[in-house]
Formats: sequence, C-alpha cells, structure tokens
Amino acid sequence: MNLDQRIAAFARLGDYLRNLPKDDFNRLAENAQQENPWFTPDNVQRALTAVSAYLQEDKLNTWAHRYAFSNSTVKTIALILAGNIPLVGFHDLLCVLISGNRALIKYSHKDRQLTEHLMHKLTEFEPAFADRIILTDGPVKNFDAVIATGSDNSARYFQYYFGRYPHIIRKNRVSVAVLSGNETQQQLENLGEDVFSYFGLGCRNVAKIFVPRGFDLFVLRDAWKKFESVIYHHKYANNYDYQKSVFLVNREPFTDFGFALLKESEQLVSPVSVIYWQPYHSMEEVAAGLEVLKDKIQCYVGNMAEGIGFGKAQYPELDDYADGIDALQFLQQLSA
Repeated sequence: MNLDQRIAAFARLGDYLRNLPKDDFNRLAENAQQENPWFTPDNVQRALTAVSAYLQEDKLNTWAHRYAFSNSTVKTIALILAGNIPLVGFHDLLCVLISGNRALIKYSHKDRQLTEHLMHKLTEFEPAFADRIILTDGPVKNFDAVIATGSDNSARYFQYYFGRYPHIIRKNRVSVAVLSGNETQQQLENLGEDVFSYFGLGCRNVAKIFVPRGFDLFVLRDAWKKFESVIYHHKYANNYDYQKSVFLVNREPFTDFGFALLKESEQLVSPVSVIYWQPYHSMEEVAAGLEVLKDKIQCYVGNMAEGIGFGKAQYPELDDYADGIDALQFLQQLSA
C-alpha cells in the first residue's frame, strides 16, 4: 500500500462522512452520547464536519507529499488518545496511518465509539489497513514510538513510562481571543462558536478574551444569544451553578450572562461555564504577555498577527499541528 492508496482511502472516508445517511448519523451520535454525555449530537456533527473538511484528496495530496516516507519500514506508533471532545485524537491517527506506519491505539473510554467506527469504515475502503490498526484498552506494549495527549499531570506519567522512546507528549493547552473593539456583530457571533463549541472542553476553545479598556462586555452577551441553550445541558448547568456559588460565597465580582460567567482574571485556564477576560492598554502589552504564556496556548483568535479568523478555532487544517509540533516530520524522521 503506497502513499497514494492511503490518501485515496482517507479521501473515501471523507466522502462517506460528508454524505453520512441521517439514520446512520443518529445511531452513531446516540452511541457516542451514551458513552460520553458531553458528546451531544450537535457536537458529534461538528467533529465529523471538521474532520471531513480536510479529508479531501486534493488537500491530502498537497499535505502528505511534502514529506518522504519509507514504504519498506513500518513502525508501530502507540497513540494515547484523550477523550475531552469527539475524535480529538483523529489527526494524530491520520498522521500515523498516512505515513505508512502502524497505529496502536489506546482509546479513551470516553471516545471509543466514534474512533472504532471510523477505523472500521477506513478498513472497508482499504483492507490493507487491517494490519495497520490495533485498538486496545489495556497497557500498550511492543511499540517503537509514542504520541500521547493528556493533562499536565498525566504528561508526567507519560514522561516517566515513555520517555525512553521517541515521543510527542502533549500537556494542557487552551486558546485565547484578542478583540480590538472594532469587531462586527458577525465576528462576535462567530467568536461564540470558538467559546461554546464542545462546551468549551477543547484545547482549541477560547477560554480567555483580551479586550481594550472600557469594552462593554454585554455586547458579547447580545452576540452570543444563539449559544444560550448550553445551559440546558445538565453537566454544563451543574458547572455553571457551582462556579456561580463559589464566586458568590467568596464575594468575587463576576458578570452573569445567564448561561456563562465572565470573570476578570490574569489566569489563562478557565473552568467550564466561565470565560476569563482581561483588559489591555495596547497590543504591545498583550503580545508581551502572551509571549510569556505561549507554551500554554494552542491557538490565537482575532486581532493578532498569528490570529485565526473568528469561528475557525475548532476547524483546523491538516498542517495545524497540535502544540505546533509537526507530527508528520516526527514520523518521517523515525523511518529515516
């Protein structure tokens, strides 16, 4: 199986996802939500849309042919997947398989159904993948390299057990937005997608917003009205009630939108249902502050040179590598 065959198989998977019959989607979404209550049908659809957007033959060709892979050397790459949002580890899985290697997948129990389904369909489209995909819920062993994603605490565990192997070990990251105060209503509405998609659980979700001094926060409430239904999800609502109680008991000032809590803070990582905000005097001030925190930031949204468009945070392209680490280059070097 050469690179072009692998690309063709993933392109077929993309076609399948873009034309997924409604009954099949409903069944898949129901199974995913039973496994993980955070995986609502809307969020499952969002994840499938994001994946299928880059599983297109022209995009895959342009991306993958930048690298040189050995067809004769097959390495087994252990993938330790997270389960915070649907298919969060799919890009790593794509990188391993498109590079011609074998994926030893330790899936998260919070995101097994979707991963298994997509791997089953991929093997249908290209049976040669059957011996390149190993799914396990037990200890990983007999591998050549590791790509692991988790929290800062689990990263220490990963480093202890896997540090002697070639590895990519990822820690907690969040995303930030920088507003100029001149955004359009549509841009602010799109920012709501970056904040509330997946209930804010992803590393590409905006957890903190920098605003110019004097910015009216209630402009955001008006722009985000279409996302207020998040409060009807029981797990999100429990977080909202708890965080609000903490603020009230501690007499900490906050702004209540009725479906989200905004808290002025210099911290970066906000709890579910809370968005941190911080005023600034100048863009130079913001840039200097973010430079110090760059190892904790996944992506920037909005008014910065490296910023991406509002509403685009959860729709990365093929070369938007997590933590800025080129996984395909890492895999290419293994086979050199």
